[in-house]
Amino acid sequence: MNLTQAEDYLLGLELFGMRFGLDRMHKLMTVLGMPQRRFASIHVVGTNGKSSTTRMTAAILERHGLRSGIYTSPHLRRFPERIEIGERPLGDAEFAAAVERAAHAAEMVNRTLPDGDEVTQFEALTAAAFHALAVAGVEVAVIEAGLGGRYDATNVIPSKVQVLTSVGLDHTRWLGDTIADIAAEKLAVVREHATLVVPPDLAPEAVPVAEQVTRERHARIVRAPRDVGVALATRGSFQRRNFALAAASAEAFLERPLDRAAVADAGAAVMVPGRMEIVGDEPLVILDGAHNGAGMAAVADALAEVIGDRPLTVVLSILDDKDASAMLGALLPLADNVVFTRSSNPRALPPGTLAHLAERPDAVTVGDPKSALERAKQLAGPGGAVLATGSIYLVADLVREPGRARISMI
Repeated sequence: MNLTQAEDYLLGLELFGMRFGLDRMHKLMTVLGMPQRRFASIHVVGTNGKSSTTRMTAAILERHGLRSGIYTSPHLRRFPERIEIGERPLGDAEFAAAVERAAHAAEMVNRTLPDGDEVTQFEALTAAAFHALAVAGVEVAVIEAGLGGRYDATNVIPSKVQVLTSVGLDHTRWLGDTIADIAAEKLAVVREHATLVVPPDLAPEAVPVAEQVTRERHARIVRAPRDVGVALATRGSFQRRNFALAAASAEAFLERPLDRAAVADAGAAVMVPGRMEIVGDEPLVILDGAHNGAGMAAVADALAEVIGDRPLTVVLSILDDKDASAMLGALLPLADNVVFTRSSNPRALPPGTLAHLAERPDAVTVGDPKSALERAKQLAGPGGAVLATGSIYLVADLVREPGRARISMI
């Protein structure tokens, strides 16, 4: 396979959708020779902040002398972005080879499955990632869960440290209707005698769940500080929280105090694509993949330090399974102008529906995301700021080159 063939293979698996259960994944790992056991691992679960915390943790470990890798989701431009070795995306040839190996394994596994059951896209991609990380010889991989934890394809790693970034009411269709239910699904990844790292502001309803799970599995809980006091390349107050969580996770893994200079160097180096990412000026243009009420509230809190006193124009697309009212309520009071659009994800709400929910007579609707961004720039003017947010799929539509593989569902 070359990269195009590998991406086409993975995109073709979207036809089979999502199916919970780890049986297929365990079989894939067996066929591939258990690559997930050839490196130590940290498992990152949570509602918001997973990708940032994953990248930050690996960067800190890399600066403490460990060859580190990451697996995150989703990607913005290309599938290989999801796998990094030493803070560099996996090369196209290496990615294609890993997917080809996973595809052969999937073919063998599919022969053992009942009719109508198939290895899913996320399972094949996760298997390819673990194979690639093992082949690259990483000493530790920081692995971001895709959805939930208990039945997520990543939950085959024998992780030494687990990280719970946050718990909110998201993906309730699959994870449960309450904070406690969702926390239980995410915390199912906690291993016997492991260490669970949690933020200082973990939702109160999730705290007893964390305490019970760690008690039952003879694990310990580490509560991260709110800030470690180093300058960050990433923008937004929520990223200082994520970095503090990453530092606590790295320290738990190393089982020794961190080197302050190494931590500061990591903080100054890590950038997180699609998270308060500045991609233009005059007007200032910011992309952020906030996709639920809590994430949008965090973006709203961070805006002042990023845009100053510039008037704000917002470009929004939201999926139909999200709490659009909460997201709009958190952000729109700060917006001078609003442009509603629709990402390429089939679950994206029509712009007219968003305009109706927003009750903003001045709102503009533009169907095409890139045209919507251009309209927002005109409204903002050179001295204004434009924020495009509401869905990671919107961010992907805005940054992806024409003809590139679309962002996948997970």
